[in-house]
Amino acid sequence: MALMTDDCVFENTLPPPDGERHVGQVAVRKFWETFFQDTPQARFEAEEMVVAGDRAAVRWRFDWGSGHVRGIDLLKVRDGKVAEKLSYVKG
Repeated sequence: MALMTDDCVFENTLPPPDGERHVGQVAVRKFWETFFQDTPQARFEAEEMVVAGDRAAVRWRFDWGSGHVRGIDLLKVRDGKVAEKLSYVKG
């Protein structure tokens, strides 16, 4: 969270079709705390990253023990911190 802006925006991959939107440090932190608490075997692996100016794309694999999914995050950076993280998943 130290690398996200105070007014950060995070869009989760669930529920389909558009995911859930979280705005601000408190809301985004709450999402991640709950997520990792409920998924103790969670592991993200970055597969590729492309950076262009204030934008980045990170292709990743998420494993939770009994399965995995692959996806991509589209990031917007402001003043050296992530201001927006929009997540998408294959399938």
